[in-house]
Amino acid sequence: MARVDPKAVLEGRVPGRPPIALIIGLSVSSVCALLALGVDAVYGGAGFWAGLVLAILPIPLLIALVLALDRLEPEPPRMLLFSFMWGAGVAVLGALVFNTLGMLYVTVPVFGEDKAHFVSATFGAPLVEETLKGAVLFGMLWFRRNEIDGFVDGIIYAAMVGFGFAMMENVTYYMRAFDESGTDGLQAIFILRGIIAPFSHPLFTSMIGLGVAWAATHRRGRFAAPVLGLLAAMVLHGLWNGATSFGLGGLAVVYVLDFFILVALIAVVFVERRATVRRIESYLPMYAATGLVTPADVQMLRGMHGRRAARRWARRVGGPGAARAMTDYQLAATELALLHKRAERGVADPRWFETRRDALLGLMSVARQAFLRTPPQNAPPWAPRQPSGFMPPAGGGGTAPRAPW
Repeated sequence: MARVDPKAVLEGRVPGRPPIALIIGLSVSSVCALLALGVDAVYGGAGFWAGLVLAILPIPLLIALVLALDRLEPEPPRMLLFSFMWGAGVAVLGALVFNTLGMLYVTVPVFGEDKAHFVSATFGAPLVEETLKGAVLFGMLWFRRNEIDGFVDGIIYAAMVGFGFAMMENVTYYMRAFDESGTDGLQAIFILRGIIAPFSHPLFTSMIGLGVAWAATHRRGRFAAPVLGLLAAMVLHGLWNGATSFGLGGLAVVYVLDFFILVALIAVVFVERRATVRRIESYLPMYAATGLVTPADVQMLRGMHGRRAARRWARRVGGPGAARAMTDYQLAATELALLHKRAERGVADPRWFETRRDALLGLMSVARQAFLRTPPQNAPPWAPRQPSGFMPPAGGGGTAPRAPW
């Protein structure tokens, strides 16, 4: 059997081809991030390093919390990294340039020095920043549409962009607080931005993620949904910035609003996860004739607990290689169900559908062979008395699956 690159199959890309566009994008984003940090370092004084440390400190935990919602069909790490670096680099530096130019040549001349900061923060900054953050999501919709399988994907990518942007923006806020008020001011701003409301930018940009996800997975509203998502992000961002002018009461209102939006987004994640499970139950049984999946295997694929138990069993019977094969099998099966979701909604080109389907079934077959070459002594825990694709047939015979596709 020909060698299969599991990551390439799962990501839907050509095996062995270096991701030149991704490398260029990461390089540009990194340069932009360094330039933005350089500006802070030059004008920041002693508070720069304190601000940098505090801005980075909560990021690993926040990202881990968001990625915990994406375990059923996790996104490619390279795309998550690119999204984060876009927010931390291109979006931040672009916002610094355009917001500064807007203040100098638009808001101050038109509204005067006193009102200019309020107008810029409430109307100008949301327009500039959400457009720049959303640009990478629009780019994915144009160039990597098939990578976005639903609302969860849109939320995850948007959150990564938002975290990158918020981290760099917080460096500036912490730095200024330290220089103006010392450690007391720094402590207050850190509690406000780093602990109480660390999800503000991810929440704003998630509106764009929802719009882009709709456009990627539906035929109707493909143009209107991303635009509405961008407008919603701008409105939420503007409300957040404008509320600071109304004291604690204004902040309390936007905190409550953002809390309910966060709860709603989490609900969307769980509702869509259940829908994916239903599609696994509906579509995978049609491939039973291939020998790759049985009713018991479908039950194993239904939930995270069953999948973890299957990976533990695979590691126990075949070591790390078998555990990786089981992971590949589970992810390929999930992608296969999501592929049928696209076909169901009429957004999958028939030729692409067949090619993608065959690649995923091929990966499932390769993963299965890791167990059939040296059959396990004990039946899988999810199929103690039922047939499973990970055990040879009871009557013996060959191990190669039939492939009617």
